[in-house]
Amino acid sequence: MKENIYQSIFNTYAKRIQSGKIPPGTKLPSENELMSSYSTSRETVRKALNLLVQHGFIQKIRGKGSYVLDIGRMNFPVTGLTSFKEMSGKIGRPTRTLVQRTVCTEASPSIADYLQIEPGAPVWEVIRVREIEGERIILDKDYFRPDKVVLLTEELAAGSIYEYLEQTLNLVISYAKKEISVEEATDEDRALLDLNGLTHVVLVRNFVFLEDTTLFQYTESRHRLDKFQFVDFARRIP
Repeated sequence: MKENIYQSIFNTYAKRIQSGKIPPGTKLPSENELMSSYSTSRETVRKALNLLVQHGFIQKIRGKGSYVLDIGRMNFPVTGLTSFKEMSGKIGRPTRTLVQRTVCTEASPSIADYLQIEPGAPVWEVIRVREIEGERIILDKDYFRPDKVVLLTEELAAGSIYEYLEQTLNLVISYAKKEISVEEATDEDRALLDLNGLTHVVLVRNFVFLEDTTLFQYTESRHRLDKFQFVDFARRIP
């Protein structure tokens, strides 16, 4: 019986959210209110809410409740190498890049490990905040090997680094390995992004290789999780 009730709660709210009857940003009834409305237990209500979270319909914010997400979120490709400038042209929304830092510094042990270089070796560090429709929702932290990328400036970072790498430096960027996870927001995330009470971000780690298989770039791209859905196209080959 409990399974029927939690499925009923999930189906009811999923349909209302998908139809637009419950718009993004709406706060759902509290657990106590749902328990009363459906004459069921807290366990059953939480099971239904967790299912709504798993399907991307709502976000539970600690101490505040459950809020409806924008299910018309921007698609972000899992495969392919797409720069933010290229993505901006496709989504058709006002965007802005805010450069926080562009410097050649010493590689920390973790960055050195990611780039397969010696700790303390020189590395370009570029930190940029991506603003879409007035909200700061992506934090990009890029690290480049200076033997491959000889110069980076704040002006280049504000535009398209890939455009500079390919058209000016004539580098042939070939492929990337990506790792995607959901992680707790850091103090830096909270300072630089408009998290609106969200406690976690989607972290995409990118390891980017040149045509000669040289790993020349490591990127941490930290996304506000209610704004993006990561998509891919798969074909089954018999």
